[in-house]
Amino acid sequence: MNARYFGLVPAAGSGSRFGADVLKQYSPLAGKPMLYHSIERLLATPEVEIAFVVLAPADTEFRRHDWRAFGERLAPLYCGGASRRDSVLNGLVAAASAVDSNDWMLVHDAVRPCLGKDELRRLIDEAGRDEVGGILAIPVADTLKRADEEHRIVATEPRDGLWRAQTPQMFRHGMLVRALREAEHVTDEAGAVEALGYKPKLVEGSTRNLKITFPSDLKIAEGLLRDIP
Repeated sequence: MNARYFGLVPAAGSGSRFGADVLKQYSPLAGKPMLYHSIERLLATPEVEIAFVVLAPADTEFRRHDWRAFGERLAPLYCGGASRRDSVLNGLVAAASAVDSNDWMLVHDAVRPCLGKDELRRLIDEAGRDEVGGILAIPVADTLKRADEEHRIVATEPRDGLWRAQTPQMFRHGMLVRALREAEHVTDEAGAVEALGYKPKLVEGSTRNLKITFPSDLKIAEGLLRDIP
C-alpha cells in the first residue's frame, strides 16, 4: 500500500515573546487567525489528506473561529504539551488510529502562514523519494558573528554548509514517534531524527516562508500573502 500524507500543526504554545493579548497563533492576519493561513497553506496540495492541529487542553479560542472551509480535512487534537516536542509527540500518538506507521507526517509551524505551493511540492517530491525524509531549509547568506556576554564579537563563524531550518519537516509517522520518544531536548523534528543516527534531506525552501516572531512580522506576512500562489 502506498504511503499517505498527513499534516500536523503544533499550536499549543503561549507565544510569550510576542507580547500580544491574544495567543500568537490566533493573531489577526489578513482577516483571519494566523493559524488559519498556516493550515490553509499546508492543505494547498491534495496529497495532504488531513491536518491534525495540536491544541492545549484548555484552549478555548479555537472554537471561536470558523474552520468550515477545511471540512473533514482538519482535525483538532486537544493534547498539547509543555514543549513543541511534547505537543508533536502527543499529536502523533493521538493520530495513530488514523495513520499508518509508514505514512508521511508533515509537521508545520502554526506561525508560518506564508508557505508557498512550490516549496510544499518540492518537499513532497524530494523528501518523499528519500528513505529518511527531509525538511524545508534555506542556505545561510548572512555573515555570522559569535558574541560574548557583553555582546562583543569574539569570532566570525564560517557559514559554508549552514542552512536555516524551516517547516514543514516531513518524516514517517513511526520513525518520528520513535525519534521524539528518545530525544527529549530537541527544538525540531529533524534534530530528533538526527539523534537516531539518520541524515535528513535538506530541500530548498524560500525566505517568504518566514516564522512570525514579533508583531512587526505580521505586516510583512500580510504583504507576502497577497503574492503567494
